[in-house]
Amino acid sequence: MASPSAAKTAQRVLSVDEALERILARMTALAPETIALGDALGCVLAEDVVADRDVPPFRNSAMDGYAVRGEDVARPSVRLRVVGAVGAGETPARAVGRGEAMRIMTGAPLPDGADTVVRVEDTDGGKEAVTITRETPTGLSVRQAGEDLRRGETVLARGTHLRPADIGVLATLGRARVPVIPRPRVSVLSTGDEIVELDAPLATGKIRDANRYSLSAAVRAIGAEPYPIGIARDTAEDLRHALGNAAFADAVVTSGGVSVGDRDYVKPVVEQMGSMDFWSIAIRPGRPLAFGTLRTAGGTRSVPIFGLPGNPVSALLTFELFVRPALLKMAGRAKLHRPRVRARLLDTVEKPAGLRLFARGVYDPVAGTVRSTGPQGSGILRSMSLANCLIEVPEAPERAGPEEQVSVIRTDLPEDH
Repeated sequence: MASPSAAKTAQRVLSVDEALERILARMTALAPETIALGDALGCVLAEDVVADRDVPPFRNSAMDGYAVRGEDVARPSVRLRVVGAVGAGETPARAVGRGEAMRIMTGAPLPDGADTVVRVEDTDGGKEAVTITRETPTGLSVRQAGEDLRRGETVLARGTHLRPADIGVLATLGRARVPVIPRPRVSVLSTGDEIVELDAPLATGKIRDANRYSLSAAVRAIGAEPYPIGIARDTAEDLRHALGNAAFADAVVTSGGVSVGDRDYVKPVVEQMGSMDFWSIAIRPGRPLAFGTLRTAGGTRSVPIFGLPGNPVSALLTFELFVRPALLKMAGRAKLHRPRVRARLLDTVEKPAGLRLFARGVYDPVAGTVRSTGPQGSGILRSMSLANCLIEVPEAPERAGPEEQVSVIRTDLPEDH
């Protein structure tokens, strides 16, 4: 049975905004770790990166051609003596003087005296003497030392969400290991006597465990690490055991068992194993949602737990609205919220008064229109699969109709604020 404090909390109804604000206020970024550069993509940098050298460290050629003095090639049909060749990774054997040229490969250091590279295509390709067939501006095809990065320059700031190009910059600086906010580890647990594994026979009254897979995928989609724990049966003992196994992670996400039925054990069990701040949210779908903390073995730390509804649409939608931004904050990300736009509704969306509705929709950015995906029942997971957005209808009206302007959350785009 739920404790008096949990029961009292359950009677309160929060708005969507209040619930999200309450969750985010409890989230903090994980402690930094230093990891291999190859594992850092998508992580958030934990400190500024300052260039310890110029990049490139020397003048080099941007093209295959001839290193020359610019004043010698200011006009076409110039004949120059070839005094050697230099390839990438080599050191020029001598300087280039007036009336001279040195064959040079892309990336090779520019010899002293030279300040311009003439492309092979603009010459006759001579090996002992070369004819320059067209005028070449001084400085053409030369990469200057430090033109990419300057020694002492802050090239990546703390808080940068590392993209492939950023990984390349770090590699250029020789940073084999980098300090980052680590990817949150998230235990994902399904609950319910009716839930079976994917390969189990479907006896009467049984359903396959879709939630563990969709929620694990949603965790992975933001760059966090999902750890599917399994299925907890509808007993306090089994749930207690499963949550004990799950508490090694940085966060725990469960589905099912968060309402007020005789076999809904998430709230009382979490209350025993930590603390529960449970509310009913004025939302459709997904009204029952539990948020609290689990104490790890020995009580050394507390792990946030999100108890999501069992219906597959409700579980995935409440993950999108509440868990996703919380995990992003835990990962050190500054942008936590998807883009929003206004769009013209093409059909009618109905809902109970007093609840904020998030209908699954298809947004057309060219036409500036949005329509629902069809039937919006909380068990119709295909409504999420067909959608590229959520249509948000506020608490006051009981419906939104054709031609109305509605708020649309672009779930097909990354966070922008």
